[in-house]
Amino acid sequence: MTNLGLPDSIRACLFDLDGVLTKTAVVHAAAWKEMFDAYLRDREGPGFRPFDPVAEYDAYVDGRPRADGVRTFLASRGIQLPEGTDDDPPGRETVHGLGNRKNELLLAKIRKDGVEAYDGSLRYLYAVRTARLRTAVVSSSANCRDVLASVGIEDRFDVRIDGIVARERRLPGKPHPDTFLAAAEELGVPAGESAVFEDALAGMDAGRAGHFGYVVGVDRTGQADALRAHGADTVVQDLQQLLPDREPEHVPGRERP
Repeated sequence: MTNLGLPDSIRACLFDLDGVLTKTAVVHAAAWKEMFDAYLRDREGPGFRPFDPVAEYDAYVDGRPRADGVRTFLASRGIQLPEGTDDDPPGRETVHGLGNRKNELLLAKIRKDGVEAYDGSLRYLYAVRTARLRTAVVSSSANCRDVLASVGIEDRFDVRIDGIVARERRLPGKPHPDTFLAAAEELGVPAGESAVFEDALAGMDAGRAGHFGYVVGVDRTGQADALRAHGADTVVQDLQQLLPDREPEHVPGRERP
């Protein structure tokens, strides 16, 4: 399927959301930093070591379910907290309490600044749909549906497996392949005939573990080598690079708010 930059065997495309379709990865990183820095400052005092929104975000948080991100980062600092429950108030000193505080900060940033889709991703998604491939969005975010609706592309996907669906079905998040496998199964397409599109190292690990037919790494932050090392078959800076030079001037959905 050279017009899409994919092997001819691919019949379904499974897209991550943040950093692949929408420009929300940087907003997530900022919310994580604000939450973790406040927590570490209260715990350790003014000499605390701040959260690194690039290196530590990529290594411990990016692509993972929210609670896993809290747990994994704190473990890297030698900190272990009680799990708490999903309805812990934001900021309570539990895994879920800190996760809920991060989500509160994220939603405030989204309400203030809005959400944008990557224009190249909209072009590529349009080409995929025109080629009649099946499509799914696979995200650890519980806000996935709202974000898709805000950029006008909710109807571009046959299947949505997000943080809410994963919790309901008890699917472990990335780097486990279960959410991607669930999307492929719901589309009725074997993993070996499905392509995964991810910007997170945890997403690369999931693509490799699930034995998907093709894994595309989207390098928004200069980590192309790491994406390849974690299983990417190819790495692009923008999905439009997978398309032929000549593209339609108008892509339905781009003008939508």
